[in-house]
Amino acid sequence: MKKSIHISATFDQPDLLADLVEKLAYRRNDLGYGTEKMPDGRKALETSSTETYVSGTIIVNESGEQIHFPFITCFLFTCTKEKNKEYKLAWGRSLS
Repeated sequence: MKKSIHISATFDQPDLLADLVEKLAYRRNDLGYGTEKMPDGRKALETSSTETYVSGTIIVNESGEQIHFPFITCFLFTCTKEKNKEYKLAWGRSLS
Protein backbone atom coordinates (compact mmCIF):
# COMPACT_ATOMS: atom_id res chain seq x y z
CA MET A 1 0.00 0.00 0.00
CA LYS A 2 1.31 3.43 -0.93
CA LYS A 3 1.56 6.06 1.78
CA SER A 4 0.91 9.70 1.15
CA ILE A 5 3.45 12.26 2.31
CA HIS A 6 2.69 15.98 2.09
CA ILE A 7 5.58 18.43 2.12
CA SER A 8 5.19 22.20 2.32
CA ALA A 9 7.40 25.16 3.11
CA THR A 10 6.76 28.55 4.66
CA PHE A 11 9.05 31.58 4.48
CA ASP A 12 9.80 33.62 7.60
CA GLN A 13 9.59 37.00 5.84
CA PRO A 14 7.66 36.55 2.57
CA ASP A 15 6.96 40.29 2.17
CA LEU A 16 10.68 41.09 2.34
CA LEU A 17 11.43 38.42 -0.28
CA ALA A 18 8.62 39.66 -2.55
CA ASP A 19 9.95 43.23 -2.23
CA LEU A 20 13.46 42.12 -3.15
CA VAL A 21 12.31 40.28 -6.29
CA GLU A 22 10.01 43.15 -7.24
CA LYS A 23 12.92 45.61 -7.06
CA LEU A 24 14.96 43.26 -9.23
CA ALA A 25 12.17 43.10 -11.82
CA TYR A 26 11.71 46.88 -11.93
CA ARG A 27 15.32 48.00 -12.09
CA ARG A 28 15.83 51.13 -14.14
CA ASN A 29 19.25 50.62 -15.70
CA ASP A 30 19.41 48.86 -19.03
CA LEU A 31 22.76 47.90 -20.57
CA GLY A 32 21.24 47.66 -24.05
CA TYR A 33 21.83 43.96 -24.70
CA GLY A 34 18.12 43.49 -25.33
CA THR A 35 18.30 45.76 -28.37
CA GLU A 36 21.05 43.84 -30.18
CA LYS A 37 20.20 42.39 -33.60
CA MET A 38 20.04 38.61 -33.53
CA PRO A 39 20.24 36.09 -36.41
CA ASP A 40 17.45 33.75 -37.49
CA GLY A 41 14.63 35.47 -35.60
CA ARG A 42 16.19 34.90 -32.17
CA LYS A 43 15.48 37.38 -29.39
CA ALA A 44 18.17 39.12 -27.36
CA LEU A 45 17.40 39.26 -23.65
CA GLU A 46 18.56 41.58 -20.93
CA THR A 47 19.01 39.68 -17.64
CA SER A 48 19.13 40.71 -14.01
CA SER A 49 19.87 38.33 -11.12
CA THR A 50 20.17 38.46 -7.36
CA GLU A 51 21.27 35.93 -4.78
CA THR A 52 19.62 36.06 -1.35
CA TYR A 53 19.31 33.98 1.79
CA VAL A 54 15.85 32.82 2.79
CA SER A 55 14.74 31.19 6.03
CA GLY A 56 11.60 29.32 6.93
CA THR A 57 10.17 25.97 7.91
CA ILE A 58 9.64 22.78 5.93
CA ILE A 59 6.63 20.79 7.16
CA VAL A 60 6.43 17.06 6.46
CA ASN A 61 3.03 15.49 7.14
CA GLU A 62 2.94 11.69 7.08
CA SER A 63 -0.07 9.76 8.38
CA GLY A 64 -1.27 12.75 10.42
CA GLU A 65 2.10 13.30 12.11
CA GLN A 66 3.76 16.64 11.36
CA ILE A 67 7.50 17.20 11.52
CA HIS A 68 8.87 20.76 11.29
CA PHE A 69 12.39 21.44 9.95
CA PRO A 70 13.73 25.00 10.05
CA PHE A 71 15.89 25.94 7.07
CA ILE A 72 18.16 28.69 5.82
CA THR A 73 19.13 28.44 2.17
CA CYS A 74 20.39 30.59 -0.64
CA PHE A 75 18.12 31.34 -3.61
CA LEU A 76 19.00 32.77 -7.01
CA PHE A 77 16.31 34.86 -8.71
CA THR A 78 16.64 35.92 -12.35
CA CYS A 79 14.52 38.31 -14.37
CA THR A 80 14.64 38.67 -18.14
CA LYS A 81 13.60 41.54 -20.39
CA GLU A 82 12.85 41.55 -24.10
CA LYS A 83 13.29 44.63 -26.27
CA ASN A 84 10.76 47.36 -25.32
CA LYS A 85 9.20 45.23 -22.56
CA GLU A 86 9.34 45.09 -18.75
CA TYR A 87 11.49 42.73 -16.72
CA LYS A 88 9.70 39.50 -15.76
CA LEU A 89 10.69 36.91 -13.19
CA ALA A 90 12.07 34.03 -15.23
CA TRP A 91 13.12 31.65 -12.46
CA GLY A 92 14.03 31.24 -8.82
CA ARG A 93 16.17 28.33 -7.66
CA SER A 94 17.51 27.12 -4.36
CA LEU A 95 21.28 26.83 -4.44
CA SER A 96 21.44 24.11 -1.81
